[in-house]
Amino acid sequence: MDDDLRYSRAETLDEALDFLWRNASETAVLAGGTDLLVELREGNLRCRHILDVSCIPDLKSVHASGTELHLGSCVTFSEIAASPEVQHLVPVLKLASRTIGSLQIRNVATIGGNVATSSPAGDSLPALLVHDARVVLRSLHAQRTLPLDDFLLGPYENARRPQELVTHLVLQGYQATFHDFQKVGRRRELVVARLNLAVLANKDDNGRIADLRVALGSATPRPVRIPEVERFLVGEVPSERLFWEAGGVLSRKMVEMSGRRPSTPYKERAAQGLLVRTLCPLLDHPSSPGFGALAQEVNDPS
Repeated sequence: MDDDLRYSRAETLDEALDFLWRNASETAVLAGGTDLLVELREGNLRCRHILDVSCIPDLKSVHASGTELHLGSCVTFSEIAASPEVQHLVPVLKLASRTIGSLQIRNVATIGGNVATSSPAGDSLPALLVHDARVVLRSLHAQRTLPLDDFLLGPYENARRPQELVTHLVLQGYQATFHDFQKVGRRRELVVARLNLAVLANKDDNGRIADLRVALGSATPRPVRIPEVERFLVGEVPSERLFWEAGGVLSRKMVEMSGRRPSTPYKERAAQGLLVRTLCPLLDHPSSPGFGALAQEVNDPS
């Protein structure tokens, strides 16, 4: 750790933006600190200043505006999981938030930190993608808004400029009769996802899938929507065979984006099974023996 590292805490948004304008290239932003403090302990943080923005009121708000949900970047995952607005407009984000780390981590880890870290395995990111999340970035003299899909550039890379701060996220509420978030890891708690998946779906009066949103994380360089799977399933009557075929589409797209690696044979099968397991409730009678063993089949054998 650098003995010259200096800690500053901003009390207002203007104060934080002014600090970044003057010291951007030498500053790391601290919100919850669950990622940054690990980097600091391991000696991987190269900066002169740590700017703590966790107490800025403007970054702690949660409010609905029509069908949109506005989330301040310093809202914690425990606050998201307990929010009536989140439950009403974007319940899949509540499910994702409850899987992150431990209770102690969720009490301090923030949605903005998860977005700004841009880990391929960030559990909130697939849930944000299916709700067309937009990232609002502010500097001292300007503000811009990017779709999350454009903000995420690659593993731990994003479009934030050094003098900018992620101030909040805007999510589009989506009325779905079915929503779910699933992840695969080595254990149930304190786990980095090997795969994660967010799904929103509706069926029409004839039992066909009327619309569908699917986002995959931890298996591609950055979390992404998978429109190929969405197009494959929309307009179809749900069946086990259809879901396994859709899982094959998902696996092939994953390999196309990530290339083949030592873990690919496992992840191909796990991604296929994870999609089937997630979509299983859309079946009228999800009771065949094949589904009984499905949870074991997609678990990490190691």
